[in-house]
Amino acid sequence: MNIKVTGKDVKVTDAIKDYAEKKLDRIEKYFEGEEIDAIVTIKAEKNIQVAELQVNTKFDMFRAVTEHADLYAAIDKNIDILEGQIRKYKTKKDKMNRDNSLKVKESVFAEEVKPIEDEIIKTLYYEIKPMAPEDAKLKLQEKPGNNFYTFINIDTGKVNVIFRLKDSKNYGLVEPQN
Repeated sequence: MNIKVTGKDVKVTDAIKDYAEKKLDRIEKYFEGEEIDAIVTIKAEKNIQVAELQVNTKFDMFRAVTEHADLYAAIDKNIDILEGQIRKYKTKKDKMNRDNSLKVKESVFAEEVKPIEDEIIKTLYYEIKPMAPEDAKLKLQEKPGNNFYTFINIDTGKVNVIFRLKDSKNYGLVEPQN
């Protein structure tokens, strides 16, 4: 951070310069890795001390001017004002970046994802038990969310499927021929 402290009608002491530099460290944390310049201008008007802080970054400028009977208090107030401005700016910028990145991701995702067609996309595993078709019908009735039930027919020893018909009152049975 490049800091320039100047005074108009006031002599800039080392104590004031050190104090301003120390306080500007609070601002520097928001711009890690960026080159920033800070200009501190102090002046005296009768019994009032005026402090003006200006922070210039590569893309933006932040400025605060306050007056107070105590110069140190004026610098403190300016730091608080600048910190608020920078936080607000950074939050707004982050939100815009996040919104833009989500829009880009959505458009890229929409382009990349093609609907899956003619593929087996789900596999269910369950145990098949030997039973009579009437028992299988009762098992299917126990589970109203299911439309079919697979079982081994106790009479034939082959895999059968019992299913609900569209009228939801009757049942169908699928049996292999051989």
